[in-house]
Amino acid sequence: MGKRRAGRELLRSLSKKQKKHLREFGEEHPFYDQLLPLLLLHSCFPFQSDDSDKSSAASDSETEVEQVSGYHKLLATLKTSPESESEEEEDESESEEAEESEAEMDSEGSQETGEAEGGEEDKDDVPEEEEEATDTAEQMLSQEQADGTDASCDPRRGVIEEFTDVKHESEFSLETNFMEEESGDCNADRRDGNPFKQHMDKELEDKEIEKMSTLPKTSSQSQWPRLGQLIFSSTLEKHKTLKADKEVDVKQLHLHKPLESTWPKVNKQFLSSVDKPIDSPFTPLQRELFCIMNSYRDLFYPERNALTNGEEIRHAYCLHALNHVLKANAQVLSNNAKRRDRKPGTDTDDHRDQGLTRPKVLMIVPFRECALRIVHIFISLLEVNEKKKIDVSNKKRFKGEFGSDPEEKPPNLKRPEDYEAVFAGNIDDHFRIGVAILQKSMRLYAPFYSSDIIIASPLGIRTVIGAEGEKKRDFDFLSSIEILIIDQADIYLMQNWEHVLHLMKHINLLPLDSHGVDFSQVRMPNLNNWSKYYRQTLLFSALQDPQINSVFNKHCFNYVGQVAVRNVPLTGSISHVVVQLPHVFRRLEAESVTSMIDARFQFFIDKVLPEYRDAIMSHTLIYVPSYFDYVRLRNYFKKEDLNFTHICEYTKKAAVCRARRFFLKGEKQFLLFTERFHFYKRYTIKGIRNLIFYELPTYSHFYSEICNMLKATDNGVDATWTCTVLYSKYDAQKLAAVVGIDRTAQMLQSKKNVHLFVTGEN
Repeated sequence: MGKRRAGRELLRSLSKKQKKHLREFGEEHPFYDQLLPLLLLHSCFPFQSDDSDKSSAASDSETEVEQVSGYHKLLATLKTSPESESEEEEDESESEEAEESEAEMDSEGSQETGEAEGGEEDKDDVPEEEEEATDTAEQMLSQEQADGTDASCDPRRGVIEEFTDVKHESEFSLETNFMEEESGDCNADRRDGNPFKQHMDKELEDKEIEKMSTLPKTSSQSQWPRLGQLIFSSTLEKHKTLKADKEVDVKQLHLHKPLESTWPKVNKQFLSSVDKPIDSPFTPLQRELFCIMNSYRDLFYPERNALTNGEEIRHAYCLHALNHVLKANAQVLSNNAKRRDRKPGTDTDDHRDQGLTRPKVLMIVPFRECALRIVHIFISLLEVNEKKKIDVSNKKRFKGEFGSDPEEKPPNLKRPEDYEAVFAGNIDDHFRIGVAILQKSMRLYAPFYSSDIIIASPLGIRTVIGAEGEKKRDFDFLSSIEILIIDQADIYLMQNWEHVLHLMKHINLLPLDSHGVDFSQVRMPNLNNWSKYYRQTLLFSALQDPQINSVFNKHCFNYVGQVAVRNVPLTGSISHVVVQLPHVFRRLEAESVTSMIDARFQFFIDKVLPEYRDAIMSHTLIYVPSYFDYVRLRNYFKKEDLNFTHICEYTKKAAVCRARRFFLKGEKQFLLFTERFHFYKRYTIKGIRNLIFYELPTYSHFYSEICNMLKATDNGVDATWTCTVLYSKYDAQKLAAVVGIDRTAQMLQSKKNVHLFVTGEN
């Protein structure tokens, strides 16, 4: 009876879509697994990253013990606060009432309420055959565990045991396959000037390794037509500055044989929208980016835009990654044939062509939709024509787990274009998948140690790596990564940047187990633990941020050098503010980056907040980028018994509705509002008369979006609108993105407050 009752309670908590999947497959879909909300909560919790990463701009050391203690202190305030407990109970009891009141409050309320929790259905709608479904699920789960093919999350272990393809192991094994014919694939890789051969066959000396470990990097600047200002940096001498190619011949790029013919066809969709030179297979942006990629230098490009150039960039790095894998595997297969035919006693040192583990490329992307698009690009690049389709194992399963249902999105939901582009398709952020490629076949869901490419989210890879002290953890498969691609790095600031830092600490380490490797075939740099000096890192972001810069500067050791795009914004996002609004930028002083958090808080409560305590300054929204700062301010407001409400990414749907209603009607004077809530929801907050940016936004266009919310309520009080922004000298990059580089230089030189009045035409 107890098990059956527990099964009924579990089914009541499922939506209609989840119950349908349960009936059809006998298990919950991994996206709706019970453990996932906990992991997502952990992935979104920025206590560690917000504090430690800011301090990393000044120092590379991270004090994890102090961060954890601060995390638990704040958690203690959440748990022990009687008001928060009563609010949670009130959220559950008044959910329906709040939704109805919000629908009455404004026309978009029903749309936002429907989307707030991913379009969740009525949980009380339970099918009659719930007991039968529960029994079926248990039977299927036990059968899958017995077969060793698939299992859902186990909350007791905290680890996802997901499906891996074990049927095609021998077909995709590099050890047991050979290059049947000495085809043009391998001959092309032996041509003079092949970047792959030049980079991987270079044997560094001890003196060079010591120089890279101790000496600072020397840098030089260059101006390219499309990328703009480039900074080339390297420790080793005699590295010439790369020049942009005006025209590119595919045959001169040393692409693997099938890619020479498939790339122009796959990339044709982007060429139609630009003024292309004759027979050019690249857009101007792709041409310059691939020129750097193909030189095997590290690259940081902070101008990725999901609306404009995102897919162009994705296609370019997919071409580079696939070209690298095909060349590496062709070299191994060719050498396998030579070993098979060699005479006994022949020296085999010339045939060292592998790493300590097989995975060569690691691609970090934020959502399943990104992984789906990458795999589709790989398939398109490998298919020479429609008649010669490549064999892709587990393709149907992959589309089911990584695809999306168009009906999931509410039809009446309206959001900005950039939001639609970022959150398109399946936005589950907990996944990982291995891909093996051998000649004309692709294997999805390959075990990591049999994969050539691993595509994963930061959370997905973090749960495999684990933490120190955990029994079940593994990071040996990261030991021989030769290309690391981190795409849309800015989104990880909104998830949990700590996962990215955790990955960088565990990549290219010596494996703890041999995993059946033949050491006679392993390259000497891998045996010497020099893999990190050969790894190429490609980092793409929509913005420049100190935390992203820190990863590129302190965790990239490529002996060839690094290239960073460093363009300064001439005009800031303040020019997109369409309401007439006075902007007051108030400068605060701090001795260091580490003391900035406390200095900002003290400046706010001593200098800024007293000006807004008067009842005449009602309808004040306080925009807080850091969740750490949000909790600190919320606790202070409660302690001072201020009339306020608050909204964050963890606030329940009903509480969000109530907070917006109270703020609009003026029943609450202050509204604490987190940046990550705005990133994930993009609600329009009505009733704002006074704005306070506790810190400059991470995304510069959020500044104009928040300011333009003032026009949502037109009640004739435009003259009383105010906007106050807190900044310091350590916010130079964010400040330049908002007000432009010229104003930033003036504001940083002057220690006085700056008053700007925007009319919508500035």
